[in-house]
Amino acid sequence: MDELVFQASCVEIDGRALAIEGPPGSGKSSLALALIDRGARLIGDDGVTLTRTENGAASVILASPPPNIAGLIEVRGVGLIKLPTPPPTPLALILALGEEGERLPDCAPVTEILGISIPRMPFNPGTIAPVPRAQWALEKHGIAAL
Repeated sequence: MDELVFQASCVEIDGRALAIEGPPGSGKSSLALALIDRGARLIGDDGVTLTRTENGAASVILASPPPNIAGLIEVRGVGLIKLPTPPPTPLALILALGEEGERLPDCAPVTEILGISIPRMPFNPGTIAPVPRAQWALEKHGIAAL
């Protein structure tokens, strides 16, 4: 079993993990918190454990919180908040904050993590509906739920 700690915030939405990566101050925790406000569940804030596992004939990457920060999210100006965490969840999509992508992409580019291709979309949260756009990116470009 291969495993690594990936520097990203990560939430679970309908049984799929959405990782949010980007440089410090790019809004990873803010986007995760906004998604949590709409029903997502926190997997990890600024760090997530990714584990390659076999699921029948397919290999998947499961996202889970690193033990030292499990359930903790930084709310800027407020402090650390403790939230419940879901069980390990299949990674479906990575949003790369601070990167510009196509206006109307046909498909998401992919990146290899632990030998598995994962969709990775450039994503500029901006001020125009970043939370619904993130949810629609997962719906349209993420790996389907198992």
